[in-house]
Amino acid sequence: MTGHPPGPLWTGRASNRGQWLLAGAGVACIVLGISLAVGSAWTAGIVPLVMAVVGCLAAGLLILYGTLAFVHVHVTVDTEAVEVRCGHVGLPRRRFEFTDIASAQFLPKVSPHEWGGWGMRWRPEKGTAVVVRRGKGLELTLGDGKTFIVTVDDAENAVRVIRAHLRALAR
Repeated sequence: MTGHPPGPLWTGRASNRGQWLLAGAGVACIVLGISLAVGSAWTAGIVPLVMAVVGCLAAGLLILYGTLAFVHVHVTVDTEAVEVRCGHVGLPRRRFEFTDIASAQFLPKVSPHEWGGWGMRWRPEKGTAVVVRRGKGLELTLGDGKTFIVTVDDAENAVRVIRAHLRALAR
């Protein structure tokens, strides 16, 4: 062992350019909050002004982070784990060691509607999902019976690689 991390066996990603429109709405809220703070001549008092400014800034930052965090997803399969990183910063991030993965399935159609929207979602009866767009996805069933789903391009090949690696580890 040379101390270097193992190279990827497979990598894939999925993007949703429509999320950029929501990011624009977040920026608009932030700009509104700043313009209220700087150029306001409100006669109603300081408390309503502060509430409006803080509300606009908070809403804008939440919308902006929520959309930028899930504008794309990157999935890496290496010899030790499957790692899912979201957005430009790579957060949230989930890592599933192969010792914790029981199986992998290809899903031909994952819909944001069935998960309650885009982003990282959890439903008690279904498990956890990262949904950045509708379409093909990868489902991991973990040793404890929980499932994790991620929408990713070329999910069929990801499943083949994961299954082959699981078989090799079982020998």
